[in-house]
Amino acid sequence: MTTPARGGQQRIPRPPHVGVGDAPPWAALDNGARAITVDRIREAVAGAPPGRPLAPTVPDAQAAAVLVPVFEEAGLARLILTRRSTNLPSHQGEIAFPGGKVHAGETSEAGALREAHEEVGIRPEDVDVVGPLEEMATVAGRFVLAPFVGVLRERPKLVPNPAEVARVFDVPLAELLEPDVYHQERWDLPGMGERPMHFFDVAGETVWGATARILHDLLTLVTDSLR
Repeated sequence: MTTPARGGQQRIPRPPHVGVGDAPPWAALDNGARAITVDRIREAVAGAPPGRPLAPTVPDAQAAAVLVPVFEEAGLARLILTRRSTNLPSHQGEIAFPGGKVHAGETSEAGALREAHEEVGIRPEDVDVVGPLEEMATVAGRFVLAPFVGVLRERPKLVPNPAEVARVFDVPLAELLEPDVYHQERWDLPGMGERPMHFFDVAGETVWGATARILHDLLTLVTDSLR
């Protein structure tokens, strides 16, 4: 079976002025150092300093949360991602982690677990939540997004909800660290100035936006002691 070319059909709304961004922090890693395990992810996330909560500093923002599900296979940690349905009201066809709005009276962690169950069938009791990553505000400023890294004991049996998910797939962290997968652009956004934008081209898909920012943060964290 032919492997799909890197990159997908995702719509990227680039502004008129786009500059070349920086190389990733992991650019100099060799093949051996790119072989990230689940234990390495546990160690890095558990040892990360507390993030800066953004919710009080973003007026009228809605709380949202995502689960960053990882499992190990053949000695390599793999991440689960989804492609959003084109029938959704926003971010149609984009690559995302399972997640969504946090309900009233619900913690962000509980919201991430609930959404992962609703979207792709990952049961909360099957997830060992290792810890949070840095919260972030979306570029549009409408959401404050809390990512949580969750470890699964084995490859899960995923059941995507067709109303929300067009495709669910997984990719090894080692692949995301390869030289031809990641690039950064610098976008000049009206009222926001110049901002770095992250992109990962995997087989058949382009990851960008908040999901790519989460991936960049996670990969920077897990490779920090390897550089």
